Amino acid sequence: MKQFRPRIVSNRTKELLDQRERDPRHRAYMRELEKRKIAASREYYEAAAPLFAELSVAGYEVKSLDIFAHSDAHKDALPILVKWFPRMTNSRVKESIVRALSVPWAKGIAERELIAEFRNIPYGANMGLKWAIGNALEVLASDEIFEDIAELVQDRDHGTARQMLVMALGKMKNPRAVNVLIGLLEDDEVAGHAIIGLRKLNAIETRSYILPFIKHPKTWIRREAKKALNKMDDLY
Repeated sequence: MKQFRPRIVSNRTKELLDQRERDPRHRAYMRELEKRKIAASREYYEAAAPLFAELSVAGYEVKSLDIFAHSDAHKDALPILVKWFPRMTNSRVKESIVRALSVPWAKGIAERELIAEFRNIPYGANMGLKWAIGNALEVLASDEIFEDIAELVQDRDHGTARQMLVMALGKMKNPRAVNVLIGLLEDDEVAGHAIIGLRKLNAIETRSYILPFIKHPKTWIRREAKKALNKMDDLY
């Protein structure tokens, strides 16, 4: 067993840290940071209050939405989250709702509202939330939403927020998924994710399209290309 070794802080490092802590500018900065943190927390709970109130009526006395992402025992509360999702204006609360809906047991409940919100977020505006929605849709991916996903991934206005949507195509049975993914290999923002999708689909007919990517400038894309090619070779 590897033994734990406490981190040793040199005297010089400790001296610099102590000096920083005594610096009035640093102390003022930390106070301001704490004030902003408290204000953001207050804004979060004020915005989430109506949602938490409705959850309370349904029997869920919660202060965090994380509970709904941990067990399908709370599946009956998901429609309430879906109802409030488009109404919520606080982006942090919206992200909390998205994370709560990024679970297999939200399939058939949350997809339409998530897709609508993904479309409605303009390019460059809150891309973190948009990417999180794409991630949720990857979890919920099924052929029921293939047409929507295929449309969204081919619209470059959605930028890198499409990445997990591209991977969602790798979980679908629609035969058009392969051709959509092949087309996305020419899109630098999502090419690596398209390779992952093709690997998941066992699309051995796309080997020649993936082969050039073993010399791609990005290490992770070269790695994914090799993984895809190795899997396809095993399937021959």
